Amino acid sequence: MQNKAVALKYDESYNEAPYILAKGIGAVGDYIVSLAKNNNIPIYKNDKLAQSLYRLKQNEEIPPELYTIVAEIFSFVYSLKG
Repeated sequence: MQNKAVALKYDESYNEAPYILAKGIGAVGDYIVSLAKNNNIPIYKNDKLAQSLYRLKQNEEIPPELYTIVAEIFSFVYSLKG
């Protein structure tokens, strides 16, 4: 099974919820992860969540049933930035 990568973005002035910025599997997924690492963007590994998010289309907002877990991830990321 190849790894999946999903990049999320949230800008409350434009969107009601985080949305899929990019997604990929295999080499494309690896490239997304390498871009994140090279730009000091935190990476959160959760295969089950990645599977759920991967089903969405690019630029599609996440569904309400994923709000809680994604909010926890964003909260953690923001705490890392200080």
